[in-house]
Amino acid sequence: MIPVSRSGLEHIRTRTACPGAVPVLVSLKSWIADHRGRDDLMATLTLRPEQPFLLDQTLGCGQVFYWDRADDGWWSGVVGERVIRCRQDGEILTFEGAGAQFIRHYFALDLDLEKILSAIDRDPFIHTAISRSRGLRLVRQPPWECLCSYICATNSNIPMIRRRIRTIAQQFGHELVSGDHTYYSFPDPSMISCKGTSDCLTACKLGYRTPYVFDTACAIADVHQWEEKIAALPYEDARRELMKLSGIGPKAADCVLLFAFQKYEAFPVDVWIRRIMRDNYIKTLSNDSALTGWEYDTIRRFARRHFGEYCGYAQEYLYAAREG
Repeated sequence: MIPVSRSGLEHIRTRTACPGAVPVLVSLKSWIADHRGRDDLMATLTLRPEQPFLLDQTLGCGQVFYWDRADDGWWSGVVGERVIRCRQDGEILTFEGAGAQFIRHYFALDLDLEKILSAIDRDPFIHTAISRSRGLRLVRQPPWECLCSYICATNSNIPMIRRRIRTIAQQFGHELVSGDHTYYSFPDPSMISCKGTSDCLTACKLGYRTPYVFDTACAIADVHQWEEKIAALPYEDARRELMKLSGIGPKAADCVLLFAFQKYEAFPVDVWIRRIMRDNYIKTLSNDSALTGWEYDTIRRFARRHFGEYCGYAQEYLYAAREG
C-alpha cells in the first residue's frame, strides 16, 4: 500500500479534504479557484517540513520533459490541456494554471514521502543520496505522453528529448495561449494515427524512432481504455504488455510504469544506474560493455530485494546523485 501522510501538513478549515489525501494548507485564493472552476488565479500551498518537497529537483532530475525553468526560478509546463507555472520559495509553492487539488496530485504531495524514504534507506550510499535530494518526488505523468517521451528518449540526451516532445506537440497538439506565450498540448495518439502513415512525423525529426511513435499511436486506439488496462495489471504483467508496443524495451517500460502508473517496484536501468550499482552494490557487473538483458534483470531484481517495494524511488535518488 502506498503510504499517505495524516499529520505532515494541515488543511485550510473551510476546505473538505479528499479521502486518503495529505492535508495541505491552501491559500484562500486557491480555495476560491478550485470551487469556482478557475485555474488562472495565482495561488499558494504552504508545505510543512515533515513532508518535504523540492520543486527544482523534482522537475529537473530527468523524469519529465515538457517543463522549462526560467532564470527567475519559475517553471512553465504543459500538463494535458493546462499551461502551469510554479515556483518554490522555501515552504511556499506558488502556482497558476491549475487548482490546488490538481497540483497536489501531479506532484504527489499526498504521499508520505518520509515513510517511503525511510523504507529505502538501507545502506550508507543510498542514505547519502537521500540526504542530497530529500524532497524529490515522482510526478504523476500522463501515461501516453510519458510512453511517447521514452520512445523518443532512446540514445538521446535530455535537451534533445525535450525538443522532440515540443515538436510533436507543435505539429499535432492544440494551441494554448498563456499571457504573451503560446504553448501546445501533447496530442492524443489518435491525432497522430489518423494521418495514415508515419510520414506525418517527418517534420518532428525523430529519426529511426519515427515508425515506433506512429505504430504505437496506432496500437493505442482508445487511450483511456489502454491506461485503465495497464493500471489494473500487476507490475510484471504490465511490463510485458508495454514491451509488446513498438519501440518499448525494458528500460522504457520500467520508466513508464514508474512515472506514469506509480508502480514503484519498477527500477529502470541505464548505463548510469549500472555504473552506480556496480561500484556500490554488485561488483560482478561488467565495466563498460553494452548493457545486457541478464545484467538488467540482475540489477532490477537485486534492487527489489534490497530497497523493497519502493525501489523505484531509490532509483531516482541514486540517479539524481550520480554527479555528486
